[in-house]
Amino acid sequence: MIVSFTFRPRTQYQEGLPLDFSLSEEQKLLKKTVREFAESELAPHSREWDEKQEFPREVFAKLGEMGLMGVVWPAEYGGSGMSTLDYAIVIEELSRVDAGVALSVAAHNSLCSGHIFLAGSDAQRKKYLVPLAKGEKVGCWGLTENSAGSDAGGTKTVAARDGGHWVLNGSKTFITNGRVADVAVVMAVTDKAKGKKGISAFVVERGTEGFRAGKKEDKLGVRSSDTSELVLEDCRIPAESLLGQEGMGYVDTLKILDRGRIGIAAFSLGIAQASLEASMRYARERKQFGHALAEFQAVQFKIADMATKAEAARLLTWRAAALRDSGREHKTESCMAKLFASEIAVEAALEAIQIHGGYGFVKDYPVERYLRDSKLGTIGEGTSEVQRLVIARELLGLHGMVR
Repeated sequence: MIVSFTFRPRTQYQEGLPLDFSLSEEQKLLKKTVREFAESELAPHSREWDEKQEFPREVFAKLGEMGLMGVVWPAEYGGSGMSTLDYAIVIEELSRVDAGVALSVAAHNSLCSGHIFLAGSDAQRKKYLVPLAKGEKVGCWGLTENSAGSDAGGTKTVAARDGGHWVLNGSKTFITNGRVADVAVVMAVTDKAKGKKGISAFVVERGTEGFRAGKKEDKLGVRSSDTSELVLEDCRIPAESLLGQEGMGYVDTLKILDRGRIGIAAFSLGIAQASLEASMRYARERKQFGHALAEFQAVQFKIADMATKAEAARLLTWRAAALRDSGREHKTESCMAKLFASEIAVEAALEAIQIHGGYGFVKDYPVERYLRDSKLGTIGEGTSEVQRLVIARELLGLHGMVR
């Protein structure tokens, strides 16, 4: 195996953004509104949805009415026209109460809808984005396969041109919203000889002959979010279902993942914040040796560390979102935010369980769910190992390929 590298050093770190990340009055209202919705509409059902692996479709209709199923898309496509930072606030507040719902909203918004907005024609945007943004339809994004996880370029699903149609064959696995989605964006190989430049994207609608959901995954966490296999067997779709230019699917996928990682950072941040708040609440209420747990220095140190790391993750996430909103390069910053937030979410959930003691190990308290939910953040949309590779290669200017 020969590894070749081209050195393009990153000459400077991103500079010039304001250091004050205080929210505007509109953003404070957005945060308050989403928090109240999550606590009234999600919190009473979260344990039940988790146990039953139940996807709350009715919640998505309500979120659509609030304009939160198309947060960043322009009004002409049914969206709310808000910023990426607004989107991060929405995902954090939903995840703070039910990470499964937040994950499904993130996949719908930044992956499926995001790809359609990025690469779709005006006709495709109007046809698909409008009902997606309004919550009338749910979307999913089909990239991962059994043999193509972290190696997104290893796609085996194929699309062959047949007159005025494309015929798709293959399967996708670990697809968020896979069983419940009305609209799917799937990647398939249209020219095997071109490698990654031979991968294209397609829009496939539920009900299309040859397109169905396969195995539903029985997951450790985020169980209110559906995760299923997608199966394409001689799935015949019109030529105009090609999304973007032929052969640009992989390139567009990398752009989609940059925004998606901001969403996963916010998702993880919500879990970390929930772990912190639950720990503070319990530490004040629980007494041992005649004192509240909050009076013990060992517990105080845990709380201090959890709060500090959650705030650091928030600043990283908001910085990546602000860079995107300003139209600047943010690949490295998105990876940093996703890496740090996802790993401190796991850490915060573990500490929350430790503070709760035996009660942290039973389902009467939500912290055991926070731990199960948090782990997904270190895996989905690029593992922690992949994030570190991307960060290092961007900073060092190492753009290599294995031959």
